[in-house]
Amino acid sequence: MSTQAHALYEPKIEGPAPLVGKGNRLNPAAIGWATQPIIDTASLGGGRGRNKRWEYWNVMTPTHIIALTVSSIDYACVHEVWVLDRSTGREWHKGSTLIPARGATLAPRLEQGSSSARDRGLAIDIDEVPGGTRLRAEIGGASFDIVAELPAGHERLALVVPWSQNRFQYTVKDVARPASGTLRLDGVEIAVPAGESWAVLDHGRGRWPYDIQWNWGAGSGRSHGRVIGVQVGAEWTASTSVSENAFFVDGIMHKIHGETSWQYDIENWRTPWRITGGGLDATFTPNYNKRSRTNFVVLSGRTDQCFGEWSGTFTTAAGERIEFAGIEGWAEEVHNRW
Repeated sequence: MSTQAHALYEPKIEGPAPLVGKGNRLNPAAIGWATQPIIDTASLGGGRGRNKRWEYWNVMTPTHIIALTVSSIDYACVHEVWVLDRSTGREWHKGSTLIPARGATLAPRLEQGSSSARDRGLAIDIDEVPGGTRLRAEIGGASFDIVAELPAGHERLALVVPWSQNRFQYTVKDVARPASGTLRLDGVEIAVPAGESWAVLDHGRGRWPYDIQWNWGAGSGRSHGRVIGVQVGAEWTASTSVSENAFFVDGIMHKIHGETSWQYDIENWRTPWRITGGGLDATFTPNYNKRSRTNFVVLSGRTDQCFGEWSGTFTTAAGERIEFAGIEGWAEEVHNRW
């Protein structure tokens, strides 16, 4: 698949603002991007089945990939815990789809409350603690207790995407969070080592169209002595005034204005992907595809989340050329009817 980059003017959010305003419609003052999560989503409602709320965390360690999802999409709750042993390919997995929605608590606003999920054989807790966010989960044969550190001055991409006054999304993409803690698999405790493990957050609150497709790519790690974060997206923002593209160096965000161009073949997903635009020239080399398919008639989805390594160059607005390699993460193609 190939998508083409194009430039656009992207408004910067000038200060804290509620996501919705009069008539429970999108607040125009919230549209745009910021480097911190300054949007208040506590009053989101009235979407007639269109409201979507979720927390997705992913932690990559030298030996394992760990992920959790807590979500409520108005008429259903969809939760997941997944662990991959990177050396053997063995997975520990539990997914839960609850119709009607139940068994979930989602914080009304990022970092101002806890989120959790409960179902038979699955427990997830996301809590703010001094210095970061604590991630805990337990399924059959697997559990973990990890803290995603929030360093002082660490920036993230906070973005409000406007499809219309009644359809919009607030997302916070937070990459390159240092992580540490413990993972337990079949009774064996495994370290999530500090300095070698990285957490990524996708925080979402919005009111979505029923049929949507997107690309998302994220990467975290150290290269040439600097902490690098990659955050790129495509498709779902193409008809709006904003894009979810940014590059991070030592916790400082460089906004990539406009869409990025994606070149890849999902049927031959091991072939390197190329993502370019706005100063970024990146190659993603995948080595594992977490493929999932769901079909509950009203709710259906197709996801190919490919894990691997990012490399390439980024040129800042000031003209600095930054080379990077060995940055671990993923690139994905998703199509949802929800």
